[in-house]
Amino acid sequence: MSRYTDSALGKDSATEHDRLTSIQRAADAGTHRVLESLGLQRDWDCLDLGAGAGSIARWLAEQCPQGTVVANDIDTRYLTDLGNAAQQADITDPGYAPGRFDLVHARYLLCHLPERDEVVRRAATWLKPGGWLVVTDPYQLPAETSPFPVVRRIMAAYEQVYARHGADLHWARGLPALLAGAGLGEVGYTGTLGSMGNLDKDRWRPLVAQVKPAMLAEGLVSESDTAEFERLLNSPTFIDIPQFTISVWGRAVG
Repeated sequence: MSRYTDSALGKDSATEHDRLTSIQRAADAGTHRVLESLGLQRDWDCLDLGAGAGSIARWLAEQCPQGTVVANDIDTRYLTDLGNAAQQADITDPGYAPGRFDLVHARYLLCHLPERDEVVRRAATWLKPGGWLVVTDPYQLPAETSPFPVVRRIMAAYEQVYARHGADLHWARGLPALLAGAGLGEVGYTGTLGSMGNLDKDRWRPLVAQVKPAMLAEGLVSESDTAEFERLLNSPTFIDIPQFTISVWGRAVG
C-alpha cells in the first residue's frame, strides 16, 4: 500500500490513515501467505516499497531478524517507530538505487504511478540472484456490473478520479507478463476478492471517503449518491464485490 497518490485525493487528510489501516486489515493475511510460500528466510534482506502504515515492514522485521528491512515511502509519517529502517524516497526517481535484496515487495502502490512499468523493470534489478519481486495491486471490475445502481455510479466515479491522477485500476492484469518480460523466472500469481459491505467486513468506506470530495467537486456523483451509499454500508443485506486483488511474483535468475 502507499501514499504515492496526489494530494487532491486526500493523502494529507485525516482519512488517509483510515484508508491505509483498512487495506492492511483486508490484505495482510494474504500477503503473509504469499511471502511465506516463497520460502522467506530469517536472514533475508527485504525492501518494502510504498510501506504506507508499515504493517508488512514490521512483520518482515520479525520474520527476518538476521537480515535487514527497508521500509520505503514518499511520506514516512506512519513509519517513525521503524527508526533507520524507514526510508523517505521517491521510487520514480531514476536515480533511486536502494541496493540488492532477497525480496522486493510492493502492494497497492504501482497502479498509482504513471511510470509503473519502468519501476517494475528497475525493481527487478534490485534483486540478488535468486531473489523475489512480489507485486500486489487491485483489478477493478466494471462498475456497470454491480447489482446496486448507486454502487455503479460511485465506482465509476472512483475510477475516473484515480485515472485523472495517473492511476490505472486495470493494470494488474498484465503483471505476470510484465514480470516475465523484466527477465524474472518462476512467475506465479494468485488473487483474492474484495469485500464491499457485509457490515464489519467492509473495507470500502474509508477508500470512498477519501475520494468523496474530489468526486463531488468534479460533479461525478451527487450528495444524495454518497448518502445512499452510506445507508447501504449500514445495511446487513448489502454485499458487493467491486474488485479483486492480484498478487504476482517472479524470481531473479542466477
